[in-house]
Amino acid sequence: MKIVFAHGLASSGKYKMADSLRILLRPATVISPDLPLEPGAAVSLLREICDKERPDLVVGLSLGGFMAQKLRGERRLLVNPDFHPSRLLRTMVGENKYLSPRADGALTFTVTEEVCRSYELMEQTQFEGIDSSEAESVTGMFADADEMVHCGEEFAQHYPGRFFSYPGGHLPDYPQLKAYIVPVLRTLVPSI
Repeated sequence: MKIVFAHGLASSGKYKMADSLRILLRPATVISPDLPLEPGAAVSLLREICDKERPDLVVGLSLGGFMAQKLRGERRLLVNPDFHPSRLLRTMVGENKYLSPRADGALTFTVTEEVCRSYELMEQTQFEGIDSSEAESVTGMFADADEMVHCGEEFAQHYPGRFFSYPGGHLPDYPQLKAYIVPVLRTLVPSI
């Protein structure tokens, strides 16, 4: 059993949710790469990994949910996806610190107007090509007290009947993963 985890902004493949999924879904393999900031490069990396590894599920958190959504043909679970990351990124122009360790040792990343425009362009086409089969391959989990992102209604418009709510904030902790997210994940991939 294989899962690809796509982390959020200012994070890395070593983000605690990836480790929590490894514990909660043992013996499943959780592949969690460090994603580049540039959206085209991030989606390309995820596509390469999916083509090579053939995961049973892609789990995307926040910005990772935005990226995972672009992986047409894959079964996906989007957790608090941010469908408009350019808005947040525009408030972060300049140098920023990573919040979890990166494999390359990088401690900071730089948001430029060019990066913001790249996201904005991808946002404009993110829902194109979603037919009924594609819509059925995507499930969304939304925290009822999310303090950062509010894209649940937009998700429900494009993925009808695929919306789940859970109590908590934007970044789910271990008890929330165990009690709410993993049970939904297990309905998507019963062999886990």
